[in-house]
Amino acid sequence: LAGAITAPWNYTLIRFFIGCAGATFVTNQFWCSLMFAPNIVGTANATAAGWGNLGGGVTQIFMMTVLFLPMKNSGIAADTAWRVSMQVPAALFILTGICMKLLCWDTPKAKRFDVLVTGKTQKPSLFDYVEVLKDPRVVVMIFQYSACFGTELAMNNQLATHFRVYFQMDAASASTLAGCFGLMNLFARSLGGITSDVLFKKFGFRGRIWAQFLALFFEAIMLFVFGCIDNTQPWYVALSVLIFFSLFVQMAEGTSYGIVPFMNKRQLAVVSALVGAGGNLGAVIAGFCFYKPISDALLPFKIHAGYVMFWALLSPCFYWPEYGGMFSGPAADYAEEVESSKEPKAVEAEPAAAGGDQVI
Repeated sequence: LAGAITAPWNYTLIRFFIGCAGATFVTNQFWCSLMFAPNIVGTANATAAGWGNLGGGVTQIFMMTVLFLPMKNSGIAADTAWRVSMQVPAALFILTGICMKLLCWDTPKAKRFDVLVTGKTQKPSLFDYVEVLKDPRVVVMIFQYSACFGTELAMNNQLATHFRVYFQMDAASASTLAGCFGLMNLFARSLGGITSDVLFKKFGFRGRIWAQFLALFFEAIMLFVFGCIDNTQPWYVALSVLIFFSLFVQMAEGTSYGIVPFMNKRQLAVVSALVGAGGNLGAVIAGFCFYKPISDALLPFKIHAGYVMFWALLSPCFYWPEYGGMFSGPAADYAEEVESSKEPKAVEAEPAAAGGDQVI
């Protein structure tokens, strides 16, 4: 329907419904958490989400270079070319949905999902969100995700303008440098998930928490350093720092969803949704509290770095008796069970959300 836009009101309406497609991120992470065993769930979640983010950038390039520009150069009016171009991703979206419905299973051993898999015995309700938000660990994770994915969204809005205005670059060059930030999704988010899984194998659940803390900590450091680079220095200095900053931002996104599947298994879908929404909240906080009200070109980046560091330092709040915390292992009653969960086992029982011993 985007190709049928004729007025501002239907543009706004269609953009709203297109935005709803972003909710598939939550269902994707919930699905991955059901399909993959605890020892590799971090890598699975991070890779799926990272390549999803990468797809946004690839789509923009594809739409321009493969669809719109060739049509326009062939003599089709620009107004018609972009409308026809919109039909291609729409068709691919529908085709993907049909293939998933017909070919994919919801869990490793069941074609359709049963809520009992997560250990939940009551029907889902809106009150589930209230129950989950009573847990301060979930609230901390929501804001930690706002400090990483929210930062990525904020940088997508700020970087091109920053390079163009502050460093006096032309629009094409500024967009290219800003695009390097998003291209790190090719591997950086997966690297965060892999790091979380590796440390989990070596140190238990505290390894996942340390991976989360270190990713956020160095993200804050690199963001502060980026805010210290003024326009008297060459653009490639800013780009070098930006690359490392992007690395830690996206690693933190990966380590976040290495922890999420373990936080509340019965309410895994709700936790996944709330944490994902935290990313969008972080972009709003950054935009309206740091970048919009401050006219200085560099100070907002430094204040934003302080925001990230604050939430990173709250990582010791993550503690569960069955998993332990940042500075302690699981309680004695759970130690043997958690140790056995690090090693893959054959599928014997019905899968549990990020808590079974099956390996897919």
